[in-house]
Amino acid sequence: MSIENISLSGKKVDVSENKMTFLEKLYLINIVKGMMVTIKHMFMRPATVKYPEQTREFSPVYRGRHTLMRDDEGRERCTACGLCALSCPAEAITMKAAERKPEEKHLYREEKYAEIYEINMLRCIFCGLCEEACPKEAIYLTKSKALVFSDYDRTDFIYGKDRLVMPLEQAIRNTKVIS
Repeated sequence: MSIENISLSGKKVDVSENKMTFLEKLYLINIVKGMMVTIKHMFMRPATVKYPEQTREFSPVYRGRHTLMRDDEGRERCTACGLCALSCPAEAITMKAAERKPEEKHLYREEKYAEIYEINMLRCIFCGLCEEACPKEAIYLTKSKALVFSDYDRTDFIYGKDRLVMPLEQAIRNTKVIS
């Protein structure tokens, strides 16, 4: 048995070379078919959107950028349990836990906090599993339309706590709205 006859998938088909007719050699029928497709698309509404002026409506299940939430007193909710990093299928989340000092009681809720919390946005698939795994409701994928913008340096896509933690003013504003 020669190597040409072996098919690993079992789907190998021998192709025969049939002689083309005179009309097939001219390709006129195929050119007319292609022109009909082109003409049909000329009269259809374009699918593109003029982006800065117009925006497309987001899906109801849209997940935007990540945010590390604060509680009603402005303290970070994250306790560095690592469940979000374990649940991430893309392994985009890394963190380092640290013990809270007595003078940092106004900054962190629990005795343990995330000293370093980073998300690699190039690896993140925005699945929302980190959000579901968090027992303290510390991480959310926002509904905001602020996207992860393009950049030229790979290190700029690693978001640390400086870009992830909710601003204190916004946390205070949220508690005033709820109260």
